[in-house]
Amino acid sequence: MFHFYEAELIAAHRYKHRLYLKPTTKIPTPKKEAPMTQAAPQSTHFWQGNEGCAEGAIAAGCRFFAGYPITPATEIAEHLAKRLPQVGGIAIQMEDEIASLGAVIGASWAGAKAMTATSGPGFSLMQENIGYAFMTETPCVIVNIQRAGPSTGQATKCGQGDVMQTRWGTHGDHAMIALSPNSVQEMYNLTIRAFNLAERYRTPVVLLADEIIAHMREEITTPQLKEIEIVDRKKPKRTEKTFFGSQDIPPMPAVGEGYNIPVTGSTHNETGHRYTADPIVHRKLVERLVGKIERNADQLIEYEGYNIDECEAGIISYGCTSRAIYETVELAKKEHIKTGFIRLKTIWPFPDRVIQRMAQNTKALFVAEMNLKQLFYEVKRAVEGTVSVFPINKIGGGEMITPGELLSEIVRRTRNLD
Repeated sequence: MFHFYEAELIAAHRYKHRLYLKPTTKIPTPKKEAPMTQAAPQSTHFWQGNEGCAEGAIAAGCRFFAGYPITPATEIAEHLAKRLPQVGGIAIQMEDEIASLGAVIGASWAGAKAMTATSGPGFSLMQENIGYAFMTETPCVIVNIQRAGPSTGQATKCGQGDVMQTRWGTHGDHAMIALSPNSVQEMYNLTIRAFNLAERYRTPVVLLADEIIAHMREEITTPQLKEIEIVDRKKPKRTEKTFFGSQDIPPMPAVGEGYNIPVTGSTHNETGHRYTADPIVHRKLVERLVGKIERNADQLIEYEGYNIDECEAGIISYGCTSRAIYETVELAKKEHIKTGFIRLKTIWPFPDRVIQRMAQNTKALFVAEMNLKQLFYEVKRAVEGTVSVFPINKIGGGEMITPGELLSEIVRRTRNLD
């Protein structure tokens, strides 16, 4: 039999049997917006980033959302509360972020593609359940719209301070997949990719966005559904009994399909039964869970690069901060400094190889981010002292790093190296 937390059982039950409460008063559909039974057809939209994320989730097949209101992620919940019922899905507000991710895990085991969305404080509350999702190989998507922290911090202002928490927040040995959009178009595209990776690798995936990208509005193009790659989890054959390790990425049954399987966050063998003292079972399980991500890093890592193999100054950035690098490259030309960049779409697993490649062909690397040097130290680790690495940081008030500020630091540092 399946074993779940209470919130997960409720979510599994509601998704499987659609037992959600009906409103006492019928809410009419707006005349200008006819109900849609699928994701929006190919067209252009002027969407907010959070709206792009919500629509990307629907296009990917998400049919369950559980969350708790928090700035600056609430628009995702609001949009899905309206849209999911139109496509046969469910959106539910839970009592907190702990229960939200618990409900998402339960819905995933009921066979649904499921997600939640939050910001820093809520993401902190989710860490134990992220570890549970990793240990039970539960595909799900967690959207973290970063704001200035720690604690309540500046709730309406942008920050990028959750980079290391995303990688190391939950306890024990684990590996994470985290994607970083820098536009509304990528909020849509990378949300779809997050679902595909979660389904393909049977693991939680984090969309690590930020307040500026989440709240900005841009024109984006959404393709027809038939043009979008959609990945679904591998389903078991009727005779299969090992769902936790006979393969790197084993098949996953759903509640109600007739499989007799325990689901536990404790160390377990290939059939899901607890082995809390056997070192061999634990070693085999956790090494496989970490290995299935690390061994596929080349397929997981995406980035945008320019002048990687030949530049005097190389910029490494991600999210909203990376929007300044394009103008910086043009400004640097006027200073006769050939500049390149690596713009990370995948933050975790970290792209060591491409960082090392740029390090071999440049005088200096510059890591621009809205935190106090979180990814900077990861870049220094990757290059192993082969090139100078300089941080460019700004925190507080949601103020972005400007192209002029990037250029000033690049000019100062590179000329001092001559």
